[in-house]
Amino acid sequence: MRLLDRYLLRELLIPIGVCLGAFLIFWIAFDLFGSLSHFQEQQLQVRDVARLYWYRLPEFLVLILPIVLLCSLLYTLTNHARHNELTAIRAAGQGLWRICLPYFSVGLLFSFGVLAMNEKLVPDNSELADQIETMDRRPEKHADRPNKEVQKNFAFRNGRDGRFWVIGSYDTRTHAMVSPHVDEKFPDGSGRSLMARRGEYLGGVWMFYDAQVRTNAPGSFAVLSLETNSLAMPDYTETPDQFRREMQINRRQNAGANKAVRSVEMPIVEILDYLNLHPDLGSKDRFWLHTQLQDRLAKPWTCLVVVLVAIPFGAASGRRNVFVGVASAIVICFCYFILQRLGLALGTGGYLPAWIAAWLPNISFGLTGLWMTLRVR
Repeated sequence: MRLLDRYLLRELLIPIGVCLGAFLIFWIAFDLFGSLSHFQEQQLQVRDVARLYWYRLPEFLVLILPIVLLCSLLYTLTNHARHNELTAIRAAGQGLWRICLPYFSVGLLFSFGVLAMNEKLVPDNSELADQIETMDRRPEKHADRPNKEVQKNFAFRNGRDGRFWVIGSYDTRTHAMVSPHVDEKFPDGSGRSLMARRGEYLGGVWMFYDAQVRTNAPGSFAVLSLETNSLAMPDYTETPDQFRREMQINRRQNAGANKAVRSVEMPIVEILDYLNLHPDLGSKDRFWLHTQLQDRLAKPWTCLVVVLVAIPFGAASGRRNVFVGVASAIVICFCYFILQRLGLALGTGGYLPAWIAAWLPNISFGLTGLWMTLRVR
């Protein structure tokens, strides 16, 4: 690494550390003061609150890392320009794009970090945080509290394979089910129906106990074809993870009636699997899922767009106050946020194709930043 790159990186990393620390302190303090009465009412302990914010941390970092990078870049570049350092470096034969190479490297690193956190940490951590947030340690509440791990009257439809599950009771921890009923339709018009007293997921295979299987030929009535104490069904390819996703989508659909339900966080691979299992989704769910998918693909690359936007705003020649960069960051973030919310709303409503709705802010700000950077003198 050249001496110039080390210097530019050092001057950037210090503001990044300061901004990140300030945002974290402000977020924890602001949220803690707003939720303190709720925590006290539910008698949460200090370690419960600490775990809650630890689990929420990746979700918060995904949100603020582009903002932190933008503020730091604008501050750093404005400071360099104010002291005529960029002019001196360019006079020594270094082009603007070469000067900004370390900044693009940091933006690329942040993009991969956001992508990794969004896919690997945020979904699971959000569920763990929700469990803590809805926890209630008051002794009088334990007796009547329903078991949240058990889902009553759970229904799951696998449109790809033509199977429909209705389960009287399903335990999300042990994957044990009570009174499962599975109806299946085959391409030739025949069908099969399985009813059992209970079932469980063992070694990647669904096992059913006290089971009855009824089959019917095309256009005929179902007849009892098998009755047994235990029955393994390797043909049933549904997994507990797919059941969990179905529950998440159901919770999201009912969020309007329950304000405590947070928006569902699903990794890209899970969204693709859900769409594969439900090829005939209704338009409302299809628009939302496709927009959610494209949003998760587009969100990490905001960090690279931030670099393109910051260069022309911060690297312009002239003696300016360094806080002009911070003010510019606030205006840029506000405009980006408005455009992002507008695009997602239009995509979810089906007014725009999902990829345009999700990528619109990145494309707009990226092309604008590129055009302005080419005009920097």
